[in-house]
Amino acid sequence: MTSLIRPATLHDLDALVLLFDGYRQFYGKPSDEQGAREFLTARLRLNESLILLARDGHGVAQGFTQLYPLFSSVRMVRTWLLNDLFVAAHARRQGVAKALLEAAATHAKKLGAASLSLSTAHDNLPAQTLYESLGWQRDLQFREYSLVL
Repeated sequence: MTSLIRPATLHDLDALVLLFDGYRQFYGKPSDEQGAREFLTARLRLNESLILLARDGHGVAQGFTQLYPLFSSVRMVRTWLLNDLFVAAHARRQGVAKALLEAAATHAKKLGAASLSLSTAHDNLPAQTLYESLGWQRDLQFREYSLVL
């Protein structure tokens, strides 16, 4: 089934909350629909992220990806971080993740981005295979570090 992908708005919040809550649970977090609603509402109202929502031909939400704007000082360009990608269980293995990644690249390019970046778990081989099939390249030059505050 073909996915219809478009930027999400506050009108999509109910569908997004369920997907986002499922995404967080996938990563071991407890369900928190109210917290998800507040987080997503803030991102959308403040235009702090671009959320692309995939729906099937009947309007059923299938998945989403969320991108955050960044800049590369060295390259002096806008870049985007593809921070979240999730496909609901009922829509997996139907090309939804691939369609979301392609839509993310198209939207980022339209917004003047020079590149997209993402991180994934070392053992998430299915995702890595998908990313590489779409031309994403693993960074072999830099190591990524985080400081938890």
